[in-house]
Amino acid sequence: MSTRLDVLRENAAAYARTALTCIDREYPHLPIIYAVEPGPYPRHRDQHPAFYGSLDWHSAVEMHWVLVRLLRLAGSDLPTALAASVRDALGAHLTPSNLAREAEFFASGPGRTRERPYGWGWLLTLAHELASWPDADGAAWAAAVRPLADVLTANLVGWLPAQTYPVRGGLHPNSAFGLLRSYDGAGGDLRDAIDDAVRRWYLADTDYPAHYEPSGSDFLSPALAEAELVARVLPPAEFASWFGRFLPGAAASSPARLFEPPVVSDPSDGQLAHLAGLNLSRAWSMVAVADALPAGSAAAAALTASAVVHADAGLPYVVGGDYMVEHWLAAYAVGYLTE
Repeated sequence: MSTRLDVLRENAAAYARTALTCIDREYPHLPIIYAVEPGPYPRHRDQHPAFYGSLDWHSAVEMHWVLVRLLRLAGSDLPTALAASVRDALGAHLTPSNLAREAEFFASGPGRTRERPYGWGWLLTLAHELASWPDADGAAWAAAVRPLADVLTANLVGWLPAQTYPVRGGLHPNSAFGLLRSYDGAGGDLRDAIDDAVRRWYLADTDYPAHYEPSGSDFLSPALAEAELVARVLPPAEFASWFGRFLPGAAASSPARLFEPPVVSDPSDGQLAHLAGLNLSRAWSMVAVADALPAGSAAAAALTASAVVHADAGLPYVVGGDYMVEHWLAAYAVGYLTE
C-alpha cells in the first residue's frame, strides 16, 4: 500500500512543473484594486515583483512554497535539470529588491489589510519553510523573505486584538486557516496573539454544525480548520476533551456531510473548482487532527479513513486540468502528502 510520501515522490516532478509554470505566468490575472483617485492603475507585476503569477498574489505565494517544500523533502525525486530550473526561478523571484517592494506594499495604505489573513498566513508558511531548510540557497531566500514576513507579523499582531469575532466561512477570509498557516513559524508576540484569539474565539464551541458544510464554493472546512488550529494551541489531553464536545459524532463518522467528499461538477468554473481543494484541505486537516488525538481513538480512526477517501477524490485534479484548479491546488496536495 502506497504511503503519502510514496505518492509525493511519484508526483513530485509533475507538481514542480505545474508550480514552476504558474509562478511565471502573469496572465490571466485577477487584480484587487483599491482606487483612491482617478488615473491609471499600477501594473500588478510592478507592485508584486516576487509574487505576480498564478492568477492572484496568495496563489503565487502558495506555489513558491510548493517548490521550496518539494526541493526540501523530495529533491532527489526531481530530475536534475528540473531541480536546477526550480532553483533558478526561485532565485529570480526571491531577491532582496523584489521582497523589499513586496514589504513596502504591505506596510502602509490598503496593503495593510490586503490578503489578510489567508495570503499573510501562506507567506509566513513560506518563510518558516525556508528557515527550516539547511540549504545555502534556502538561507539566502529566507533572508530575502524575512522583511516581508516581519511586516505581515506586525500587521497580524496589530489586527488580532481588534478582531472580536472569527470569520467562519470556507473561503479566504476564514480566520482559523489563516492563523493556522501563520502558527508554526510564529514566535513571541505573534504566537501569544494567536493563542489569545483561539481561546477567545473557539474554546466555548460545542456540537459544531458541520452538517451544514460545505457551501457551494468552499475550499476550506470551517470545522476542521478550527479543530486543527485549536490542536496547535491546547495540550493533547485538553484538546481531546474539547474535540469530543466540538464534534461529538466524529467517532461514528458523523455528520456524514463532513466525512464524505464533495462532488466537483465543473472544474473549469473557478468557484465550483474550489471543491477539489476542499477535498484536499479536509484530508490535510483530518490527518493533522487525528495525529493530535489519543492513539487508537475511534475519532482518530474515522478521520484517518476519511482523509484517504477525500484525497483520492481531490488528487486527480492537481495537474493536467483547467487553470482554475492548477494555479493553486498543488499547495493542498503537497500539504496533505507531507503532513
